Amino acid sequence: AWYVPCLASLETLQELCRKENLRCKSIGITNRSLKSYEVEYLCDYKVEEGTEYYLVKWKGWPESSNTWEPQKNLKCPLALQNFLSDKNEYLSRVREGKALKVRNHVKALKPAVADYIVKKAKQRIALQRWKEELNRKKNHKAMILVENTVDLEGPPLDFYYINEYKPAPGINVINGITTGCECTDCPAEKCCPKEAGFILAYNKKKKLKIQPGLPIYECNSFCRCGPDCPNRIVQKGTPYSLCIFRTNNGRGWGVKTLQKIKTNSFVMEYVGEVITSEEAERRGQLYDNQGNTYLFDLDYDSDEFTVDAARYGNVSHFVNHSCDPNLQVFNVFIDNLDLRLPRIALFSTRTIKAGEELTFDYQMKGSIDLSSDSADGLSPSRKRIRTVCKCGAVCCRGYLN
Repeated sequence: AWYVPCLASLETLQELCRKENLRCKSIGITNRSLKSYEVEYLCDYKVEEGTEYYLVKWKGWPESSNTWEPQKNLKCPLALQNFLSDKNEYLSRVREGKALKVRNHVKALKPAVADYIVKKAKQRIALQRWKEELNRKKNHKAMILVENTVDLEGPPLDFYYINEYKPAPGINVINGITTGCECTDCPAEKCCPKEAGFILAYNKKKKLKIQPGLPIYECNSFCRCGPDCPNRIVQKGTPYSLCIFRTNNGRGWGVKTLQKIKTNSFVMEYVGEVITSEEAERRGQLYDNQGNTYLFDLDYDSDEFTVDAARYGNVSHFVNHSCDPNLQVFNVFIDNLDLRLPRIALFSTRTIKAGEELTFDYQMKGSIDLSSDSADGLSPSRKRIRTVCKCGAVCCRGYLN
């Protein structure tokens, strides 16, 4: 038998079961729970004969099953809080007054207000599900949060979270390395960086000590040193909790840190599909027509390969450009010593405060042909339509290319 992942949410499947009067124990629809009711969100409000009513969307039930319920019967303080917050947010934006009075002494919300409240509730649920999905798929301990207080945009529809490179057919990102260092104290002995002809990239505090442009050679899976080796930093994944948030100046999604990050600290890795440069040129023309692209040239040693994070990537997919960035790109080699296929790591260039947006310069050496939603970053080798930069830095160059 063939098995494919179901793209429908649990609630959608439950709605279908209830609509067709079906039982399915695996998704929680049994004889006992078939008629159970739990408030998912509140859709509308009215007052009739002095009694306040809310239109309730029941969790796991189709919208056709929505019912008006008196407020005194509702035991859902968070749903009520979200409803009132969304209503006040809408009214403050459009500068409208109180609820509209209609005939028969009935007070009701304007349809536009109720429509906004429902859309906001659906967005909140969708973003929560997306956050849970991201945290299920990540391979590091730090949390990923999602936040949109700007508009009604939900999760990207065609983006899949991955933790490492996804090679295109015919490309091998693991070159079969079979040896590692014999160190018992990596910084003091002839470790992997020295074997490659370079110095150890990190100091005793596990902070970067080399200059931009120099490669990082970390200990690999065949090295004798353990997981606490000070030369294993990038391979452990981001140590900081990050938030994907909606920017308020037309730059689409962005990423901010929820923790203080010290100078020269590893923040995240840039991953995506590894494709040939010829394929990147073909995709680049298609992306131009769509108004965005996420192509990152792996040009440490040659221009043979490119990383495309348009559909497959991690949190770095959402990091915006800045002409005065707080992140710097470095090439990293761990289990693959092929100079054409370095891993791309982003390190802090200065102390970054909690709540501050993370950015890097799309025109850095070894950098990128990339955008986050409305901002298109174009590498010098692929000059196309000039794109206005919206980074807001004092030293802004005005354009991304």
